[in-house]
Amino acid sequence: MKRLILAGLVASALCATPAGAVNPDEVLDDPAMEARARDISADLRCVVCRGENIDESNAAIARDLRLLVRERLEEGDSNEQVVDFIVERYGEYVLMKPNRAGANVVLWAAGPIVFILAILAGGLYLRRRSQANDGPKTLSDDEEARLEEILKD
Repeated sequence: MKRLILAGLVASALCATPAGAVNPDEVLDDPAMEARARDISADLRCVVCRGENIDESNAAIARDLRLLVRERLEEGDSNEQVVDFIVERYGEYVLMKPNRAGANVVLWAAGPIVFILAILAGGLYLRRRSQANDGPKTLSDDEEARLEEILKD
């Protein structure tokens, strides 16, 4: 019974670990350095998979980026220096959370601005529509006479 409980605990512990794509040959010997590499990798986007970070991706470029992160850490770079090096090489697209400075301000602000403009345009449309004179129009005497003639036939 004890072995069954121990096996269950081991199995649950294995299932609780993140199922990343990091291969055993990529893992650093120093647990602190490996933790730093995982933190950095979680914030870098795979350029092939687009929706995954490089830790989760099985693409070859993601493996190369994981190795590059670990190589830069072993050379003594700080986390910011590693990220800056990769962004310089691959562009800001590799960041899972792009910064909110420079030209990115336009991208961050575009959504709310367009939403506000759409609400204003809709409000103006509804206001003009409600103010339009859609009441019944009266016919002139000539038009009424012509209509009477048409209806008699």
